[in-house]
Amino acid sequence: MISSIVEFFKNLPAKQCASCGSQIEEQHDCYSNTCHSCSNIKEI
Repeated sequence: MISSIVEFFKNLPAKQCASCGSQIEEQHDCYSNTCHSCSNIKEI
């Protein structure tokens, strides 16, 4: 059972920006659906 759950998450497609469609690098505490460029967020 556990291995099927792990496989499920491994096989999910990469998250994409809802605005421009580019791939978003996901982080554990981020629920955003737009990339840094589209949301005008500057990285520190």
